[in-house]
Amino acid sequence: MGDLVLSRLAIIGGSGLSRIPGVGDVVSFSPEPTAWGQPNAAFSMSEAGDIIFMSRHGNGHQITPDEINYRANIAALKALGVTQIVSMSAVGGLVEEASPGTLVMVDQFIDRTVSRKPSFFGEGIVAHVSLADPTCKSLRQSLLSAADEAGVSCLAAGTYLAMEGPQFSTRAESVLYRSWGASVIGMTNMPEARLAREAEICYQTVAMVTDYDAWRPVEEVVSVEAVLRVLEKNALTAKKLLEIFLQSHHQDICHEGCRHALDHAVITDPGSWPQPTVAKLSEIAPRIFS
Repeated sequence: MGDLVLSRLAIIGGSGLSRIPGVGDVVSFSPEPTAWGQPNAAFSMSEAGDIIFMSRHGNGHQITPDEINYRANIAALKALGVTQIVSMSAVGGLVEEASPGTLVMVDQFIDRTVSRKPSFFGEGIVAHVSLADPTCKSLRQSLLSAADEAGVSCLAAGTYLAMEGPQFSTRAESVLYRSWGASVIGMTNMPEARLAREAEICYQTVAMVTDYDAWRPVEEVVSVEAVLRVLEKNALTAKKLLEIFLQSHHQDICHEGCRHALDHAVITDPGSWPQPTVAKLSEIAPRIFS
């Protein structure tokens, strides 16, 4: 994999995006096990070593949203020197303007997942990070500039409703989530965004709309067949966006405090920290626990 660089960008791909666009050859590799287990995503790296690609569903899309080892995946990215994550995620649209083929730069989340481990903390050390603004505005602005240059249809903000899955919504759920002000619905960005904040990594979701979920009575009800019809088009749009972003707009800069999220978050007295827990947390927060 080459020498560890001071900072790396990670692109997390889901349904429809399976490699890094515009960076030439990549090298597949298996990351080291973490204190939270073995990452179960598929990893690859650009030849220059500055960009990591992680396919969260694994090779061949074998891992369901609830089976993803989110903690191990984020811990592995942190260990690899990742400072920024761009999450490319297929979603359903919950508002008219989030139409199939549109990209949405998510700035808020509503978390309705139920079975996933949402934090690195516990086991004797308590921390409460702020998630008031769960995505990185600096990273989002760079992506918006790239989207403008690429000429892609993109909403500058939106709220992502994270559902448990793997089933799609009932019609009643879809209507309810619309009433809450959600813009899009997906299955994977929580607890991914939470964990990235705890690991002091900038995180930004680029939501790729494939369908209108189930709320729109005049629309075909969402199905795998309907989603697949739009995925290929969305993948081309996403690749165009990312190529321009990587070539002209990417900067490893954060003005939002993402990389100091733990400064005032840990409330357990250091004298009471269990050493086995300190050893685990040093993997995702070496600035605090090493």
